[in-house]
Amino acid sequence: MPVVPLADILADAFERRYGVPAINIVNDLTLEAVLAAAVERSSPLIVQTSVKTVKSVGSEVLYAMWTSMTAGIEVPVTLHLDHCPEREVISECLRVGWNSVLFDASRMPVEENTRQTVEVVAEARRYGAHVEGEIESITGVEDGIGSDKAAEQQDLAVALDFLRTTGVDVFAPAIGNAHGSYRQLPVLDFQRVSDIIAAYPIPIALHGGSGLSDEQFHDLIGRGCAKVNISTALKETFMKSGLVFLQQAAERQKWDPPSLFRAQRQDVVELAGSLMTLFGSAGRAG
Repeated sequence: MPVVPLADILADAFERRYGVPAINIVNDLTLEAVLAAAVERSSPLIVQTSVKTVKSVGSEVLYAMWTSMTAGIEVPVTLHLDHCPEREVISECLRVGWNSVLFDASRMPVEENTRQTVEVVAEARRYGAHVEGEIESITGVEDGIGSDKAAEQQDLAVALDFLRTTGVDVFAPAIGNAHGSYRQLPVLDFQRVSDIIAAYPIPIALHGGSGLSDEQFHDLIGRGCAKVNISTALKETFMKSGLVFLQQAAERQKWDPPSLFRAQRQDVVELAGSLMTLFGSAGRAG
């Protein structure tokens, strides 16, 4: 099964109430590892890139890696630009070939956010791409984007007006979730997800997924959170795996980079695969 549009992946997940992992990769190794996990678990997958990763690796190089690694892939996958407040980066990624983008204008007044999101949706449609929107900043800083100030929720009527006016394909509401590592289990507004979907059926993106309990994941996915973002967990797994290996290498005084890469890859594959099983996407590719 080839690379498919974001909406194609989320339509089935939303209808059948399972979650698709949307995992932020940081380099070629992590990209290959999450794709391998998707094939191994027969799961759809959303691969995400942050603005920071796009700028550090380069959009053309990233996309070349993507096309090479997904050639002939047997599960549905899509490439998504995560939290991007910069219109020029949105345009660049759409031009290069990203399947979807999250235009993060949450720091703008809702009226201006809505106006610009309408423009981004129109631009994305010209490329056959999709758009995720949000009107509230998700608490926490991820790859230099965001704020540690607690997000304020907009009234339901405001959210619905944004959805109807912009025509975004996915919506990311603030429900007490946060980017980064939680210091304690967060108190989430589960009902807000249900209220939005009851009034305007649309796949919901759950941000700040790293650190939620299995019960919280299952509850939110059951309500319609079809896209479940994971970033911090991958970074921590990737870097801690490297740290453990390098500490052991120092003790043995044996330095073999390919062995380091294999260890990190395996740990990332296991993380991604476990998320696919937890979210219910494993075995859904077909």
